[in-house]
Amino acid sequence: MTVNQNADPGATRSTGAGDIQAYRAQLLYFRDTPKAEDEACEWIRDGLLVVRDGVIEQCGEHDRLIGDLPPGTSVHDWRNHLITPGFIDTHIHYPQTDMIASPAPGLLPWLETYTFPTERRFENPEYAQDVAKFFLDELLRCGTTTALVYCTVHPGSAQAFFAESHARNLRMVAGKVMMDRNCPEYLRDTAESGARDSEDLLRRWHGTGRQMYALTPRFAPTSTPEQLGRCSELAQRYPDVFIQSHVAENRDEVKWVMDLFPGYRSYLDIYDRYGLLRPRAVYGHCVWLDDDDWRRLRDSGAVAAHCPTSNQFLGSGLFDHATARNFGTPVTLATDVGGGSSFSMLQTMNEAHKIARLSGHHLTARRMFWQATQGAAKHLGLTGRIGTLEAGAEADFIVLDPKATPLLARRSAYAESLEELLFALAMLGDDRAIAATYAAGREVHRRARTAAHP
Repeated sequence: MTVNQNADPGATRSTGAGDIQAYRAQLLYFRDTPKAEDEACEWIRDGLLVVRDGVIEQCGEHDRLIGDLPPGTSVHDWRNHLITPGFIDTHIHYPQTDMIASPAPGLLPWLETYTFPTERRFENPEYAQDVAKFFLDELLRCGTTTALVYCTVHPGSAQAFFAESHARNLRMVAGKVMMDRNCPEYLRDTAESGARDSEDLLRRWHGTGRQMYALTPRFAPTSTPEQLGRCSELAQRYPDVFIQSHVAENRDEVKWVMDLFPGYRSYLDIYDRYGLLRPRAVYGHCVWLDDDDWRRLRDSGAVAAHCPTSNQFLGSGLFDHATARNFGTPVTLATDVGGGSSFSMLQTMNEAHKIARLSGHHLTARRMFWQATQGAAKHLGLTGRIGTLEAGAEADFIVLDPKATPLLARRSAYAESLEELLFALAMLGDDRAIAATYAAGREVHRRARTAAHP
């Protein structure tokens, strides 16, 4: 079986075996932590990805696999493009979509001035549904196929998000925020109602299709000890659900937390003593941690979600990549919209690299791509399901275009290694570099082609 050498990007040859699709392109994925990056990286320069019923069936050299395809199989020609697993964003707020890029002198006034009033609108189910649709469109446009998503305190906000994600058959993790103090009355639940609503939602959605639930105490200052205790009870009752919150983002926040919780060793210690550090627990920011905190995160199996664009936008501080790596603490990448200023994981890599350089650490492109795909899946307990192109995984993948912009095309043409190519994509790429996005084997985004970019 051959494919038209002059075919348009993404064009298919023949149709017939509707349950099987094949994709010809450069293929890139990782098998393990890229300590020795070349050993962990699987780069197939002329590859074929075969998908059956939304699951990856084969991934390998084109010439080896093409002859085994059933007659009539559609072969999508993405040569001169790079297929990777879809990106995994481990910390993002869908209710903050409409307030992204709002000016404020710091985290706490930003919450009071913009975040809380915006989240009040999610009392309206129709508004929540509209934002959920736009939010998911934006994720897919930027190549993100899985995200850990914060909803608002309103159960209906989570219901709207899950319903929209389920209708699209996306692999998403989300949860209703639990918040019973230090917030406006109109956004306040109680220890009892927060736990009850969270349990109702997780029983409805965790494991429904591709949806997964995250217990979501917003952050320690907005939860009473009683609420954290009820959250802990749910975590024990449902050990396979996720937990997500914030920790040590901002110095003023850290001081406030220690005033609210006297007698605890650190901010992280609060979550630890309530049993909220464990595998599948993801904590955003982790900027102001000490060595004991980094060690405890590692030993518990919890994850630090690094949010570089948000940390810079709000002036929160510089994430310590070197210390995290020295302790072996799991680290993933996250946009943290709307404190973060971009939905793009490529732009997030760009800023993560710069933050690392400011602390004297070099973050390679391979490691950033690993953190956004296989690494995130591994740390979330989803190895083999997402974040990879290996056989048996869910077919969530993206098509990257190294010629998406004139500057990116010019730089990519001079790339002499995979590292240089990936680094160019991370430094110069954004949503325009995502030619197409696939979820469970179905195309869910295709970048419009223009006369300037044939």
